[in-house]
Order: sequence, then C-alpha cells, then structure tokens
Amino acid sequence: MKALINRNPRDLRQAVTFAEQARANGSQAMIAGGGSDLLGMVKDRIVAPDVLIHLRAIKGLDQVTTAGGVVKIGGQITLDALSHHPLILRDYAVLAEAAGSVATPQIRNAGTLAGNVCQRPWCWYFRNGFPCFKAGGNTCFSITGENQFHAIFGGGPSFIVHPSDTAPALVALDAKFHIIGPKDERTIPAADFFVLPKQNAARENALGDDEVLASIELPAARPGTRSTYHKVLDREAWTHAVVSAAIVLDMDKDVCRSARVVLGGVAPIPWRVPEAERLLTGQRVTPELAAKVAATAVAGATPLAKNAYKVPLTREIVQRTVLGLATRG
Repeated sequence: MKALINRNPRDLRQAVTFAEQARANGSQAMIAGGGSDLLGMVKDRIVAPDVLIHLRAIKGLDQVTTAGGVVKIGGQITLDALSHHPLILRDYAVLAEAAGSVATPQIRNAGTLAGNVCQRPWCWYFRNGFPCFKAGGNTCFSITGENQFHAIFGGGPSFIVHPSDTAPALVALDAKFHIIGPKDERTIPAADFFVLPKQNAARENALGDDEVLASIELPAARPGTRSTYHKVLDREAWTHAVVSAAIVLDMDKDVCRSARVVLGGVAPIPWRVPEAERLLTGQRVTPELAAKVAATAVAGATPLAKNAYKVPLTREIVQRTVLGLATRG
C-alpha cells in the first residue's frame, strides 16, 4: 500500500476544500469518517488515494439535536450510538433498528451514519478488481455470472444492490440530507440522494467529488406513527441484507392514515413501492390486505438467473412486517 498524506480539517468546509485542492493538484483525495469501508477498499487495492481527509477530529458532527420538532442527526454519529439514542428509539424505531442491525458490534462502534449511507457496493466482482461499471468499465459481470445476491428491481446496466441498512429507513422516514461542498451547501430529500445505474453507472449517490454528507434531518414524529426494520441475512453477522423492509405506518387506532414501504437488498437504491403504500392508505390492515400489499410490492420484479428466490422472500417479509406493525398494541 502506498504512502498516504493525512489531513485533519478543523471543519467540514475545510475538509471539502482540502479535497478540492488535492484534485486540482492531480492527487486523489478521499474523505474518511469511521473509515471501515474506505480503508478496506484501500487495503484491497480497489482505490488508491493520495490524500485521506479525516473527519473524526471535527467536533459536533455526531450529535442528535431538535429544533421546531425537526430532528437533526450529525453524519458522524456512530451506528451504535444512533441505535441506542433514546429519542431515535422512541420516535424513529425503524432507524434505530436498522443501525443496530449493521454488521458487527465492532463495526457499529466505528462506522458512522454518513459512511453507512455512502458505502460502495459489496458485489464480489467490484470488490475483487473486475473492470465492471462500478470500477469504470463497461460490463456487469453478474448478468451471466454469480448473481444470487443481486438486484431484482431497477437493475441495468449494473445490477448491484445498495448495501446500506440505514438508507431504506431514512427514505421511509422522508429524511432530508444536508450536503456541503467547497463553495455552497444544499439539502435534498433522501429519496433523491440515491442514483440508479441508468442515471450514472459509476455512482450510487448524488454527491459530487468534493462534497460530503454533513447531516440528516428527520421530520417531527407524528402521534400514532409506528415503524420497524426487518432484515434477512444469509448468515448471522458480518454481512448485508439479502432482503430487508423499512416500513412506517401512520395509524389512527386500527386504520392506516398513510404508509411508507421501502425495500433493501433488492435494488441499486432503496426501493420504495408507492403502489403498495396506496393500498394501505385509509384502510384497516387485515391479513388479506397485508397479502395484497405484499403481492403488489413485488409485482415489478425482474430476477436474474440465480436470485428469483428473492421474490417470494420479499413478499413474505412485507406481508409479515406490515401486518405485525399494524396490529402491534
């Protein structure tokens, strides 16, 4: 591994300025929060930055604050801290459960919310040096290769799945992402942050080269809102969701006022299914309705040769999770 220059900025504005300056000088700069994904890619020679810009020394980026009912979460909060935060546990259970499901305790103690949202795909072709779309090539090797864990929605030309657990939860909560660049700042809905391969096959999100995800805002919790995250793994730990579901129901007693259903592990982005949400709106959730919602959630699936099992698996997860959440006392 080549020698690296380490930079420790005083704030996020200086961090992105360091990145901009490095690239202007012909160097490759990368920003590290917890670094659990980035440093692994450096070790495996997937990326070879000249400059690492560390955010850990910047104070105040790991806090949860409230103002006017809106909850602001610093992007550098660790996944473990997020999963145990009393406010998040009480009002945004889907996010606490998603954060608490990531990988292992060691990774949750180091990994950050922003890092989890922005991590690169774990497709074995990308991670093992194949010249695929995600590595700057022009081929998705999974189409005719090993595609057991690849996308059944939204694929093409790349069929990766987005690896984040917290991303589906944030989309389900209608979160907003605050992004800082060297010259300006912007805030976008979580659903607009993630990018399909047909939009840009080399990227998974809307961040520019010199931008950083600074914080995340959650809308005020509404009385009667229930949420949960359900994740299925192929082994007990140290892995990503084969299929997951982040579901938020706004309930008035036993009637669903509105719903958000977002799937993970099945698409290159957190996959929201508004058709399923509309079936729930204004209805009392029965086993029959939950089954109909689940069937609708997988109606557009187009599996590859080895991942058709994800269709019934997703259907079952949605059905059980919707019904269990709606009937929870």
